[in-house]
Amino acid sequence: MTENEEQVAGLLLAAGGGRRLGGRPKALLEHRGRPLVEHAVGVLRAAGCTRVHVVLGAAAAAVRERARLDDCVVVENPEWAEGMGSSLRAGLDSLAGTGALAVVVSLVDQPGIGPEAVRRVLAAFGGPASLAAAAYDGVRGHPVLFGRAHWAGIAATATGDRGARVYLREHREALTLVECGDVAQAYDIDTLDDLRHLE
Repeated sequence: MTENEEQVAGLLLAAGGGRRLGGRPKALLEHRGRPLVEHAVGVLRAAGCTRVHVVLGAAAAAVRERARLDDCVVVENPEWAEGMGSSLRAGLDSLAGTGALAVVVSLVDQPGIGPEAVRRVLAAFGGPASLAAAAYDGVRGHPVLFGRAHWAGIAATATGDRGARVYLREHREALTLVECGDVAQAYDIDTLDDLRHLE
């Protein structure tokens, strides 16, 4: 086990209700015969995250029942409908006291991003002041890595669907972009048309 694996937790945001998918919770969309949330947890594990926290929201009880999340810390966000910001705050709160020095955050609706991209971002970890993000042809995307020194600031600005966008823009000089466009595709499963990406 490398130092990064011990000190960097994985955080999967999987609370979305799939409003543009006709109200089908994204965590429960099927991919390769299993719920999408299970696939996304597997990506974090394969990349080397030994501790994985999963934030659920829409249909949380059904997700718990249908997906194998036994080896994860499951966090339910009752305010999930407010947007990704509330789920990011809930996830960061759940890491308090764990000893993690950083967290790598991924989104449940990006199955085109596999372990190799996550590993690259994990490799940018250099301590609690680390700040890094995957980039696709130079454009910032997910996953993102937040050192513990940034958690309070991110939580303070994570509102609505913006997540950490405001914080990252304000701290872009400290942000390391890690090009992943050659090993991953950063599409989202947002609309009915996007379901074609699922297998």
